[in-house]
Amino acid sequence: MKHFTLSILIAVGFLSNTVLAQESATIEKKYTKEIERLAKNRQVKEAFGHIKAQMDQTTKDLITLTEVLAPPFMEDEKGRVFAKMLEDAGVDSIWTDKVGNVIGLRKGTSGESGYVGVDAHLDVVFPEGTDVTVKKVGDTLKAPGIGDDTRGLAMLISMLKAMNKAKIQTKKDVLIVGTVGEEGLGDLRGMKYIFNESGLDIDSWIAIDGGSLGRISNAGLGSKRYKLIVKGQGGHSWGAFGLANPHHALGKAIDVFSKEAWEYTSGNIPKTSFNVGRIGGGTSVNSIPFESWMEVDMRAIDPKNLDGIEAIFKASVEKAISEYNASGVRGEVTYELIKIGDRPSGELPASLPLIQRTMAATQYFGETPRLGRGSTNINIPVSKGIPAVCIGRGGQGGGAHSLHEWYLNDEEADESIQLALLITLSQAGLAK
Repeated sequence: MKHFTLSILIAVGFLSNTVLAQESATIEKKYTKEIERLAKNRQVKEAFGHIKAQMDQTTKDLITLTEVLAPPFMEDEKGRVFAKMLEDAGVDSIWTDKVGNVIGLRKGTSGESGYVGVDAHLDVVFPEGTDVTVKKVGDTLKAPGIGDDTRGLAMLISMLKAMNKAKIQTKKDVLIVGTVGEEGLGDLRGMKYIFNESGLDIDSWIAIDGGSLGRISNAGLGSKRYKLIVKGQGGHSWGAFGLANPHHALGKAIDVFSKEAWEYTSGNIPKTSFNVGRIGGGTSVNSIPFESWMEVDMRAIDPKNLDGIEAIFKASVEKAISEYNASGVRGEVTYELIKIGDRPSGELPASLPLIQRTMAATQYFGETPRLGRGSTNINIPVSKGIPAVCIGRGGQGGGAHSLHEWYLNDEEADESIQLALLITLSQAGLAK
């Protein structure tokens, strides 16, 4: 019932075009006091100390995990390495589900239903064959994927070790998860399975992804992605001149869609975007191609606008192909639309206990909480009205999604793990 009620609240927020994620939210005093009490607890302080003391090992874990390449749909090996780390750190049980999510269960004492989940994603954006050897330049570590999101995985291991060393027990069961399919065409498949098919009763979710301390996502930026394939007979550029050309038809589709989508997105609506990101096809400069394709990404804050831009795309393609085939060319082209991505939008009010606790914990570490939205693992639970936040991995870093990605431990690096632990304990409850 609580999730249903929350879903209604979210829907009402969207109907009024409120952008809660961009507001400067107030932290209620009761949550500030709750976090302060928790942080002063003897066992929690001890766990904080363990996190700081084991930073060298955490860095070693980060290097080990980074050097196992894990493109979307190829996360198995990295999952096995992460699972062994979970096992060595100490969990009550561990399993890998049918899509590849690696899940460690740390049992609580209360027997209450509903898990508190905390995750980082296993996959990186880089394709098979990418050199992910970590190079040290002074104190800086350089390698593709070292920050996004392998640092988050290393944080989970450090957090788990600290909880066990400090003999911390929670009231609720905690799931510590390495998820698959967060990046690109992975399309959040790991989270979709957990929340749609696994049968796990998830009470709340904390994702570690992104940058510095203080960044908190309480909203998911929705997206729809398509591959358009246009096909024709193909032939010689001179001998078959006049034959229907898939490239020409594709160009017309881009032109029609761009004009109509630009008019739509320029209107008085919450931010909505569109992008033709990849184009391909053809065999040679002097050949009429038999196939042409493009991949399109569309995003929107409001689910209504996401549906709107999707409808414009489909109608534009149909219009463009029909007009091209009627333009006097010989023969015709056909087309196929394949949906390659569907991430739902959603937004949670800042008044939710999980978000209040996350903001209060962030403030405890001297940072100003900044609520925002992104395209992350929390898109799935947020769209279902299940409390979820995404927090940053801390430290200094840059070059995400590039071959020059880098990460540097600093004081914030310790605190980011302590912050993740504090939020998890506040949500799961500290057993007496």
